[in-house]
Amino acid sequence: MPTQSYISGRKNVLVTGGAGFIGSHLCDILVKDSNVLCLDDFTTGIERNIDHLLKLPNFEFLKYDINESLDLNETKEGKKFKVKFQGIQEIYHLACPTSAKNFNKLRIKTLLTNSQGMINILEIAKKYKAKILFTSSAVVYGSRRKENPYFKEDFQGLVNFISPRSCYDEGKRFAETTMVIYREMYGLETKIARIFRTYGSRMPLFDGQMLPDFILAALNNKPLIIYGDETFSSSFCYIADIVDGLIRMMASEETGPINLGHPGEIRLIDIAKRIIEKTDSKSEIIFKDPLLFMTPLGLPDITLAKERLDWLPLTSLEEGLNKVIEDIEVNRFILEPMLEKYYEEEEK
Repeated sequence: MPTQSYISGRKNVLVTGGAGFIGSHLCDILVKDSNVLCLDDFTTGIERNIDHLLKLPNFEFLKYDINESLDLNETKEGKKFKVKFQGIQEIYHLACPTSAKNFNKLRIKTLLTNSQGMINILEIAKKYKAKILFTSSAVVYGSRRKENPYFKEDFQGLVNFISPRSCYDEGKRFAETTMVIYREMYGLETKIARIFRTYGSRMPLFDGQMLPDFILAALNNKPLIIYGDETFSSSFCYIADIVDGLIRMMASEETGPINLGHPGEIRLIDIAKRIIEKTDSKSEIIFKDPLLFMTPLGLPDITLAKERLDWLPLTSLEEGLNKVIEDIEVNRFILEPMLEKYYEEEEK
């Protein structure tokens, strides 16, 4: 649809979880040529991630829990973008609690978000006949397989649906099922992207993701804590590459699922050592018990993304780490009080 046909002058895009790590970076790109309605309830997202966007005329933030029904026509944000007349053209659905440290506390919220919340957002897509892209996760495949660590999209997965993690792992599988059923029953244009581990600026600190913690700790010569042992490894894709993949998928005819991630594998201890070297730190590396949420996921086979979306990650680990280090260095004096609190809690 050409831009001039929109009543408001731009297409209307809804981003759920828009104040989160991935969501806020996605909003940064979308707001360049769209009206962006960012929805978040700050369960794990934070206002600081979107503060720089709040002054823009084509960005609006709505604090809301997607587990409650929502009529965008009746909100002042929806009225500003003339949603009642223009509708919503695209929905990027990212909202889901993602906290490794607080995973257990958020299990009911996670369960609801992957079920009732998913249905509520699909009802919005149905009402406005909007294209909807759901960010699913590598967890739908289950744990890494020894015989072949790479997952293709046609692998049906081996997930323990009554494990302590099931509200997230099985929840994402249920959410994908819901997407497919709405597509088949109502003719919605739905898209499923399966995201593998991602890193970059705005990652939550001291929440078990470890990589940003390493940097702030190294800058202050504090111990770098790995929740696991020396063998813990994963793939890490830089945030800008993931956002590019999501936007390409929305613009395509693909319904998915399609894997988005970096196919390379690296041990966390090797990342920690690189960060110590890059920051000229005197920090040591110590190991603690693994966290429930941080499991050894498989690696992405990205053949489909290359063939269907002309996508592959372009940012090297070295380049990505340099960018995150630079960002944390700029904000270190704001972040350092969190560092002291973190080590006080770890010593208890």
